[in-house]
Amino acid sequence: MKKILLVDNYDSFTYNLYQQINKQKKVCVDVKRHDFENFRKLDIESEYDGVVISPGPKAPKDAGISNLIIKNFHTKLPIFGVCLGMQCINEVFGGVTIASPLPVHGKKSTIIHNGKGLFKNVSQNMEVARYHSLIIAEISDELIVTARTKDDIPMAIEHKKYPVFGVQFHPESFMTHHGDKLMENFIKIL
Repeated sequence: MKKILLVDNYDSFTYNLYQQINKQKKVCVDVKRHDFENFRKLDIESEYDGVVISPGPKAPKDAGISNLIIKNFHTKLPIFGVCLGMQCINEVFGGVTIASPLPVHGKKSTIIHNGKGLFKNVSQNMEVARYHSLIIAEISDELIVTARTKDDIPMAIEHKKYPVFGVQFHPESFMTHHGDKLMENFIKIL
């Protein structure tokens, strides 16, 4: 059985993400709030097979242990960041996140992706649910953009060397087509 650490950034979607992960076969999920006080006592590397960083209402600098986990474990465990989680990944590796000129909450967008990693066996022109006020303005040199909206806004990233992935949209939303497949693809990487 694979064990996933789900870092909760105090978001209303965290337990939807929890349910989506739990639908996968032979997976169990352990949820910890991003300000989990005993983080240093937690043996993440030996207790978990992967980490999912949840969405959240704030900026990456306010994401508590999310950034520390990405920084300290990106070479040791697969990591999947959702919305704020993706922004955290980008910033940990030196990218820049800014306020979006057009916040998008509860809106669908169509994305084009590279067909690899999280997007393996996922059709193009995928409809996704967006709930965010921040966007990536500058991508880290250590990451590549793996999906974009038709107006060129980064919607997914991946580390060039390590199994670290992020999506700006919400794969757990009923408005995202193939969201379960993305999670299944992440679980297969563990």
